Amino acid sequence: MNIQMNNIHKSFGTNRVLSGVDFDLREGEVHALMGENGAGKSTLMNILIGLHARDEGIIMIDGKETYFANPKEAERSGIAFIHQELNIWPEMTVLDNLFIGKEMTNKFGWLSTKEMKALAQEQLDRLSVSLPLLSEAGACSVGQQQMIEIAKALMTRARVIVMDEPTAALTEREIQKLFEVIRALKKEGVSIVYISHRMEEIFAICDRITIMRDGRTVDTKDIPETNFDEVVRKMVGRELTERYPSRHPSPGRKVLEVKGLTRQGWFENVNFDVHEGEIVGFSGLMGSGRTEMMRSLFGLDPLDGGEVIMKGHPVRIRKPVDAVKHGIGFITEDRKDEGLILDFSIRENMALTNLFSFSNKGFISGAKEKDFVDTLIKRLQIKTQSAETAAGNLSGGNQQKVVIAKWVGIGPSLLILDEPTRGVDVGAKREIYQLMNELTERGVAIIMVSSELPEVLGMSDRIVVVHEGRIAGELTREEATQENIMTLATGGQ
Repeated sequence: MNIQMNNIHKSFGTNRVLSGVDFDLREGEVHALMGENGAGKSTLMNILIGLHARDEGIIMIDGKETYFANPKEAERSGIAFIHQELNIWPEMTVLDNLFIGKEMTNKFGWLSTKEMKALAQEQLDRLSVSLPLLSEAGACSVGQQQMIEIAKALMTRARVIVMDEPTAALTEREIQKLFEVIRALKKEGVSIVYISHRMEEIFAICDRITIMRDGRTVDTKDIPETNFDEVVRKMVGRELTERYPSRHPSPGRKVLEVKGLTRQGWFENVNFDVHEGEIVGFSGLMGSGRTEMMRSLFGLDPLDGGEVIMKGHPVRIRKPVDAVKHGIGFITEDRKDEGLILDFSIRENMALTNLFSFSNKGFISGAKEKDFVDTLIKRLQIKTQSAETAAGNLSGGNQQKVVIAKWVGIGPSLLILDEPTRGVDVGAKREIYQLMNELTERGVAIIMVSSELPEVLGMSDRIVVVHEGRIAGELTREEATQENIMTLATGGQ
């Protein structure tokens, strides 16, 4: 399938999102679509599948002018879209999620569960993924849910698959398996539109790249004809001198110490500490227990044993409000379901954890709240026309910045960042890294959980590696290499 999109324009109210974008996709190619958050990448693809109507422009598919009324019509024509934000029905089984709207029935109209299970297992085997088909999808990890979405798209026998940040929640092994699947699909003539902020993936798997900035097409090139620095420069319109800003830590007193932290079935006898002005990175394979440790530390999930000590004093954290009272902020890996109220405005989301800072005797000072929110919007360079914009209308990267702002605003002693740059473009990543540096310079202790090894290596002062619910080892900045981290993460010494 060949697709050409010419001079595409789109506005939402007074907000112009696309201004004459050109994009073409050839049969059997993997075409990267890159740009900063808010550049218009997802909007362009949503226009292709009929989720949004274009204001101007022409779409040609195999030489014929074609416009879809809705995504279902696009899917029937062979175009599938794996969205960045997962479309999982948590109370339904994995099997039901894979076949929703495409259920298989026998001649009597009864569900052919056996046949569906066989077809589903075939696709999961193709991805080398093990998923509990008859368990609730909501019980699966974020990474497993991402694999459900990928399997669902492959089951449509699509000729074009749009992948929006498909590896954001995957382990390195799962990413490599996905790449194998993509290469196999290419040989079958399937075309892939690959939207990602992970530059290494673009150069590893893609044939061509189209770069967007501020709703316009900047350039389209064959991958061998460009490089990392050129792509970044065209994306952000400026030079980024260093991918990771330099750090000069001078750790102070111990902010947090945990002893024997245990949650049966998830992690056991966990011991670590974090000091003022320090970034401690947590690394490990998916399912190792990193996120579960942080959730229990913040009071989201119960602990079965262990001791938490804040600034030398034992504390009991049974729920998140206890953690906040002790100066702990938690930026969750799942911003859509746990980090934001999508129907609330940016202002309302930022204010939720900070009401005490601009209220007096139960009354909120609107002026103080406005100053607080405007300052954070400006500081984190959140792209929005107004603080009253609903958080759900922001790009993924800008949503992440709102979550970060919400917790930075409480003035935390300890900030836990779980996948802080997932789905965030290269320019915004650097802004987050710089903010982390500024916070540590002010004495904030930071725990950063990340699946991106370059990020862990680039920003951590110490690295704690987790394997099967236990601390496998701790590495200094000098000792830390990808090989050493992966050795510990896989149970080696």
